[in-house]
This record gives sequence, C-alpha cells and structure tokens, in this order.
Amino acid sequence: MIVDLTDYGFIPTMMPEGVNAVPARVTAVHKERYEIICEYGQTFGRLKAGIYYGDGYESFPTVGDFVLIQYNFSGDSLIIKTLERKSKFARNDFSGHAAGFVKTVKEQLVAANFDYVFIMASLNRDFNLKRIERYLTLAWQSGAIPVVVLTKADLMEDFAENVRAVEKIAPGVGVYPVSAKTGYGIDKLSDYLKPRKTIVFLGSSGVGKSSLVNALAGEEIMAVNEIREDDSRGRHTTTHRQLIKLPNGVIVIDTPGMRELGMWDVNTGLDEAFTDVKGYLGKCRFSDCRHKTEPGCAIKEAIANGELSEERWKSYQQIMREAKFAENKSVFLHDKSKRDKAIAQFSKQINSKRRAGNQADRDVFY
Repeated sequence: MIVDLTDYGFIPTMMPEGVNAVPARVTAVHKERYEIICEYGQTFGRLKAGIYYGDGYESFPTVGDFVLIQYNFSGDSLIIKTLERKSKFARNDFSGHAAGFVKTVKEQLVAANFDYVFIMASLNRDFNLKRIERYLTLAWQSGAIPVVVLTKADLMEDFAENVRAVEKIAPGVGVYPVSAKTGYGIDKLSDYLKPRKTIVFLGSSGVGKSSLVNALAGEEIMAVNEIREDDSRGRHTTTHRQLIKLPNGVIVIDTPGMRELGMWDVNTGLDEAFTDVKGYLGKCRFSDCRHKTEPGCAIKEAIANGELSEERWKSYQQIMREAKFAENKSVFLHDKSKRDKAIAQFSKQINSKRRAGNQADRDVFY
C-alpha cells in the first residue's frame, strides 16, 4: 500500500533538487531510533552517523520533522537529512546542550512543523492565567498560530468570566471553552481541524489533552488518566513523543516534554503575547527609563490610569527576567564550551610536543 505523504502535511516543494532520497515524516522518537512514515508505510529509521555525528552539522530530527531517508526494505532505514522547519518548540537544556553555538552542541527540540498550538487550560481549580500568558509567549515564539482551548467546561455552570479574563490577555487569539465529555464547543474548533494541518498540544498534566484528541477523532485512540481530586491535577498519559493522524485527516502531536519547555529566545513571542504592554514601551520621557521612580514613565501612568493592569506588567517583567536568564545561561555555556575546547587543543599540542621530545631523546640515546 502506497502512502501519500502529502496527507501528512508534506509539500513537494520541500524536496531539495538533485537529491536521490525518499521523504518521510517522524512520528515518534525512541532514544536513537525513530518511527517514520513514508510512501512505503510506517517504518523505523536511524541517523546516518557520518552526517549527524560527524564534522558536518545536521539538526537532529524530532517529532513532526520531515526528513530524507535511504529506505531499507528489510530493516531500519537511514535518515540522511532534516528538512527546513516552519515552526518548532525547543527545550531549555542547561546540561551543556545549548542551542546551535558549536557543532557538538545541538538544540533540544520537542516538536516541529505544526500549524496551530492548542494552549489547553482546565476550567477547574488548576485554571491559571499566568501559565496561559507563558504558554502564549511560547506559542508565538514557535512560529505557529496559538489557540486557547479551555477544557472541562462541564465542570462550571458559568465560565463567561474565565473566558473574558483569557481574552483580555490574549488579544487576537481565539478562546474556546469545550467539554470532551459532553461535546460542548468542539464544533467551534472546526476552522482549525483541517486535513493535512498539524496541531500541537501545550498544557499541564491532567488538562484533558488525551480526552480532547479522542473527542476530535470520534473514537478512543489515546488512554485517559483520571485527575487527582485533591488538587485537580493529573499525570501525563503520554509516555513518549508521538504524531497521530486522525480519521478526519487532522494531524496532532502530543508529547510529555511540553511541560519542560523554557524561554529560549522569546523576543518575537513577547511582542505578540504582550502587545498591550509593548504599546507603552519607548514612550517614556527618558529613553533609559527603568519604570520605577522616574518622572514621565508611560508604564506607570498607564497603570495609574487603569489602562494597563499592574498584574499584566508584572507578568511581562517575570517572563523577561526568565528569558534574560536563559540567554545569559546560553552565552555562558557557549563561552565555557569555547574555553574547554581551547584548553583541550592546547593540552593536545603540549602532549604532542612532549611525545616528540621523548622520541628525540631516545633517538640520541640509541
């Protein structure tokens, strides 16, 4: 059975010219082994060592990536290239794997090539506006279109106030209360549920991602865990990153790694997620205004006039601090990596000269 990869979002123009290889999409990641879908169906692949681990730099694939493979009919295929991404989620990793500074340091990607980010928040005791603000920033940063989905609407008689609160912090973003249990509001998501479009889910554990996937599919294709009654939270049902094509042609990505996302480079994300705050920046009397005690501060005036809430301003500052920390940490790791490399090269030269000297002494002796 021949699979049409365009049903999985592949666009023929993605294919580089003059390359003799088979395009595929990564559907799951298991350490060093990848589940992939290509024209020959579902199969497995491994990275070609000389390309991904050698001197050349090739970005490691993640779930949702389109790759080129050397297809193997009797075993694992070889993945030889990761194609250019249109969107991505990356994870902060301060263990030494900072983003793309040197060839041996690679960005830790979680998901790629999605069209929409469903930011999911539950309408129970776990409802948290600050978390939604953070997720909105990450969604705009990714390069995809954010959509806020408020789950478990069946648990509240009146959620209008919650919806208005989210709309206030998410200008221009669709906000939809839904219930996977009763089906309420699911039809309102139809504009995003198009064949060949990819949706990635972003939300904390117990928010109902698996239940929503099942509701969208019209059948139970993902296991569902009950939430804890004491704190309205649950456990991650998903145990590994995976891409699923639903019967209606919609492609979804779910991954437990979403909870570990950090602020990698959120300049674009902040601009989009905090348009209300950004409208006042740069309008202070002094260009170096710290927005504290300086006269003529546009931020302070907006807060005093009720045009901007103090909570909103504090949220912006908090995310800015986190982004700055991530940036400084990444620069530190970059500099440390360069220093370590220089020390290693110097040690190698010293040892080489020492060995050469010892050999010269032996030659003279004999």
